[in-house]
Amino acid sequence: GKQYIFFFFFRYNYTVDVHYLQFFFFFFYAAVNSGELWFVNFFFFFFSHCHELAPTWREFAKEMDGVIRFFFFFCGDNRMLCRIKGIIFFFFLYVFKTGMVMKYYGDRSKESLKFFFFFYVTSAVTELWAGNFVNAIETSFASGIGWLITFCAERGGRCIKYFSNKANRRRVLLLIEGLVNVGWMDCGTQGELCDNLDISSSTTAYFPPGATINNKEKGGILFLNSLDTREIYQEVMQHLPDFEIISAASLEDRLAHHRWLLFFQFGDSDKSNVQEFKKLKFLLKDEHIQVGKFDCLSSPTICNKLYVYQPCLAVFKGKGTGDYEIHHGKKILYDVVAFAKESVNSHVITLGPQNFPDKVKEPWLVDFFAPWCPPCRALLPELRKASKHLYGQLKFGTLDCTVHEGLCNMHNIRAYPTTVVFNQSDIHEYEGHHSAEQILEFIEDLRNPSVVSLTPETFVELVLRRKGEETWMVDFYAPWCGPCQALMPEWKKMARMLNGLINVGSVDCQKYYSFCHQESVRGYPEIRLFPQKSNTAHQYYSYNGWHRDSYSLRGWALGYLPQVSVDLTPQSFTEKVLNGKDHWVIDFYAPWCGPCQSFAPEFEILARTVKGKVKAGKVDCQAYAQTCQTADIRAYPTVKFYPYQGTKKNVLGEYIDGRDAKGIADLLNEKLEAIKNKGKRKKSRN
Repeated sequence: GKQYIFFFFFRYNYTVDVHYLQFFFFFFYAAVNSGELWFVNFFFFFFSHCHELAPTWREFAKEMDGVIRFFFFFCGDNRMLCRIKGIIFFFFLYVFKTGMVMKYYGDRSKESLKFFFFFYVTSAVTELWAGNFVNAIETSFASGIGWLITFCAERGGRCIKYFSNKANRRRVLLLIEGLVNVGWMDCGTQGELCDNLDISSSTTAYFPPGATINNKEKGGILFLNSLDTREIYQEVMQHLPDFEIISAASLEDRLAHHRWLLFFQFGDSDKSNVQEFKKLKFLLKDEHIQVGKFDCLSSPTICNKLYVYQPCLAVFKGKGTGDYEIHHGKKILYDVVAFAKESVNSHVITLGPQNFPDKVKEPWLVDFFAPWCPPCRALLPELRKASKHLYGQLKFGTLDCTVHEGLCNMHNIRAYPTTVVFNQSDIHEYEGHHSAEQILEFIEDLRNPSVVSLTPETFVELVLRRKGEETWMVDFYAPWCGPCQALMPEWKKMARMLNGLINVGSVDCQKYYSFCHQESVRGYPEIRLFPQKSNTAHQYYSYNGWHRDSYSLRGWALGYLPQVSVDLTPQSFTEKVLNGKDHWVIDFYAPWCGPCQSFAPEFEILARTVKGKVKAGKVDCQAYAQTCQTADIRAYPTVKFYPYQGTKKNVLGEYIDGRDAKGIADLLNEKLEAIKNKGKRKKSRN
């Protein structure tokens, strides 16, 4: 087959052009949710189809450059996102715009790509004529939006040919959609109107709101002589008004009544992406976020109070200058849009000495970070997500240790990010993964601890003197131990998963060194399971598995519990399940099947959850292939429900979708309730 050299393939087929951007996981959602139009190529390096598409994709991107944004997403480096999108092989092309995701199914030609793209672009350029011209202009000007109008004066000329093509019309509109209205006029049929406007040759003109449309010498009208979309875009963007500059006198009042995205500048020192950022007003309109500027040279006191010492941007959430968040991401349009939308809808604020939680009644989660630290920046959006779930229960704030070094030193911050929960005199340092889900689990565990912190005395009382039906898992750890720190969030998660089945504890061997030495703990972490009904209280099993994630640990632990589900043979399947008077849930599996092995602990939890209501059984389809064939089993594992309703059950049963014990249990309870209600109705009719 064909051989591809990865570096040269990227260099000469993708990254050489500025309109190609490669995005990683944490940038992807910011981009596609920004409101701009994106055409995304998800690909795998080793598939020849991806390489064969590259020249066409490159040519298409050059032609559409400036109209839409292109990027490629290499699934070899970003498998998680590709799996979430259902991309496991080959290549996939998608069009993304806020609220719209469309997948490309056509062939790999440039014309097919263009047709697909424009088919899903519903915006249209307005054809202006004597009957709609005045009303269209006045309505637009009243709302503060100008018009970009192309006048085609020569019959059959290049201008008419260009605008008679729907794709060409939309190409112009997409560049400045929402910023100005776009229209065109055929002066061959609207000669009188063009004469009144003093239009004698084909031209494009931008009429800002309030412009005098019948006098091209007045009103700031911008005339263009190009049909090139990029040139039109650049000139119009340059002509659009800049953001409003907020005065020091009105700042507090303005920020107290509206949401704002403010650019802090020091004179005219910051000119980065000025034209591109003019799109912000349109892209943030639905979130009711106003956009403006504040010059720190006009009032250094205000910027010093906000700890703003260099050009930056911040979101103020409509509660004055005390409730704001500074942006620490990339200063590019899509990242700023994502930040603004996330920030105004979250409850994270920027902290300083004046509002740092110190001996306050309300609990706070404080993230100590440094803006130059990539993990710190990746954690910030996760904090925003978590804050929305815990609104009213826990306050969230961030402290920039490069600005407030003394405050960070006071709290003994030695690494970034360090996330701490302050609950009056209690201080808890977060040690989990940097995700909203893990943060929420950590907070829940603080409220309702899933792991018992054992002392030598409670270890003897609870573990060694455990009741005959009790099983304990104990983690012997040291706080300074890196693997122990990595295990802790997984250990707590496992404890929640085993709640009601196995008791889970931990022993701090730094604090109780002599006790751990007495228990022959020689390394950390040491995971031990103390089984039920053991011959001696000290009997235990040590975990020697390679993986220390919650699911692996749970599966290992459940293996030491008495099996609740029943192993069925063809005979017992017929007698107990089909002919019996009990409800049954059956796991059809094969011993060699990896997903079956992963599902086995989940099914055992299900069996314990529904015990007393539904009996649980397992059928080995390798040993009893005929039974599984009769039950129409086509994949492993397959879960089926066999409810008893007064007659012999159908061998096909009812297929149960899902692999989560709780979800299946909830579904079974719904089915049992429906059977119960059906019986009541039948009884009442009789």
